[in-house]
Amino acid sequence: MHCLGSAPFGRVVPAMVTPMRRDGSVDFEATASLARHLVESGADGILVNGTTGESPVTHMDEKVEIVRAVKAAVDVPVISGAGSNDTAHTIRMVEQVQEAGADAVLVVAPYYSRPSQEGVYRHYRAVDESAEKPIIVYDVPGRTGLHITLDTYVRLAGLEHIAAVKDATGDLAGAIRKRGETGLTWYSGDDALYLPFLAIGAVGVISVVAHAAAGPMVRLAKAFDEGDMREARGIAVRLAPLVEAINGTGFQGVMAKAAVHELGWLEETFMRLPNVGPDESQFARVRKGMQASGVL
Repeated sequence: MHCLGSAPFGRVVPAMVTPMRRDGSVDFEATASLARHLVESGADGILVNGTTGESPVTHMDEKVEIVRAVKAAVDVPVISGAGSNDTAHTIRMVEQVQEAGADAVLVVAPYYSRPSQEGVYRHYRAVDESAEKPIIVYDVPGRTGLHITLDTYVRLAGLEHIAAVKDATGDLAGAIRKRGETGLTWYSGDDALYLPFLAIGAVGVISVVAHAAAGPMVRLAKAFDEGDMREARGIAVRLAPLVEAINGTGFQGVMAKAAVHELGWLEETFMRLPNVGPDESQFARVRKGMQASGVL
């Protein structure tokens, strides 16, 4: 008996940071190298150009080249973030990253503008009409200031290319109904709720912590799939210090760069403003969390 459904975009998918040089330029060679390290450590999908990848401050040509570099480096599904609160701009991003080879696109709900539910639906419908690859809806009200309702999810599920959801709402009860009534593939967008989301039907996680813990996260999913709840819970408990170290301060991208630096996979941890790369206290925090969780 298997408890998990199929995971078309990967089971454990790091939301990968974007390596940059000290002068602020994107380091495409380091980007490809990091993607290979993540896959070798257990990741079976990669998300680029997400929030953790500093998508608000990278430019369209850079986003396209990041997709190309990672596609050439690894043989797993490559998802690209392609979302904005400007529908026309979102459409252009979707068209360009899918042309660059992205296997799917992650489209965040329109942030800051706080449109009506009809506006949310029309935004995704317009994107869907221009898409050729599967669309993953990214629902993260803590960043967007917007909640997608059950009724809207049901409408979105009727669009041709809407295939999955990255759920960072923290609302397990709501996710049960949304998944059940839409039939969409569900991913946890919250590392701390990885195991609970699997329990309510999610097929995997789009993760920041997977930068340092893809292997254990794969083992957690395998244990869950085989019905070994004791083992799955044990892994979740062991990873808790790392989850807190990376996510607890709210600077996930900063801490993820610190983590892969500590693993020796990324030399330079520069970030473009308004983010600032990790300082020594943040390196120490993530190092302590990694050691406590047994991944360093």
